[in-house]
Amino acid sequence: MAKIGDIDVGEFPLLLAPMEDVSDPPFRALCKEQGADVVYTEFISSEGLIRDAAKSVMKLDIYEKERPVGIQIFGANLESMLQSVEIVEKSGPDIIDINFGCPVKKVVSKGAGAGILKDIDLMVSLTDAMVKHTNLPVTVKTRLGWDHDSIKILEVAERLQDVGCKAISIHGRTRAQMYKGEADWAPIAEVKNNPRMHIPVFGNGDVDTPERAIEMRDKFGLDGAMIGRASIGYPWFFREVKHYFETGEHLAPPNLQERVEAARRHLQMSIDWKGEKLGVFETRRHYTNYFKGIPHFKEYRMKMVTSDDAADVFAAFDEVEKEFSGFEFA
Repeated sequence: MAKIGDIDVGEFPLLLAPMEDVSDPPFRALCKEQGADVVYTEFISSEGLIRDAAKSVMKLDIYEKERPVGIQIFGANLESMLQSVEIVEKSGPDIIDINFGCPVKKVVSKGAGAGILKDIDLMVSLTDAMVKHTNLPVTVKTRLGWDHDSIKILEVAERLQDVGCKAISIHGRTRAQMYKGEADWAPIAEVKNNPRMHIPVFGNGDVDTPERAIEMRDKFGLDGAMIGRASIGYPWFFREVKHYFETGEHLAPPNLQERVEAARRHLQMSIDWKGEKLGVFETRRHYTNYFKGIPHFKEYRMKMVTSDDAADVFAAFDEVEKEFSGFEFA
């Protein structure tokens, strides 16, 4: 059984990755219902938190039904990171996660996210200080390295563990790769198989089928899988992986009614949480996957992703439910 500090997260837990403008409370709630064992917030800027930036502060919201939930923060300034820890604690998360892996230029250019992979000593000292500044378990999400020639993940993982990191999630790509090519899980397995390591080592990157999750568990021996893109617009991925673990068989995909109902709930929860304008806008990216496989769907998808009026989007859901009521998903 994997444990993050004193939190039992089960045998080979499935973790929802922190994804910007995706892993918000409504989506996390849906993923939790479908079997996600641990969910993480969108990454939150430490500088935004200490300046009381509305968007950053809003990301601190969590639902009780999400637990265990981790709030992820990023930054490169020690004082700002420590102040942000104090702010985060007030939201009552179960875990504080540090983002040392985001490859986006606007984050990296400030020395944060994957940018800190150029300065391992700073990565370790920041983690050390944050661990000492909170009683909550601190975890880290990172990448293999800055580029192919600077992969030091074995050393990094050991040093982070030694300063008190309670779990590490590793994306199987370098920062230079961004999201291109295939994730390489072999170096993550080397971290896990290092006899000095005793904290959970979770793999991330390209877990897009139940078979890939099994491979991560059985071939590479990792402690759990962090799932990102495969879950966007498809929270059922978590239950499908668990069903496959238990039976060796693929679970039938959700039917049309389940998909429409999930899309309705998702949109309504988003509106309730962030207002109609943002709620409508930020759920758009999910609709392609919610209804993937329906033929001649473009007309309906365009209604969902171009209207700023929630009533129009809900009406489009009703049309889809009526028009494709007999459709069976493969």
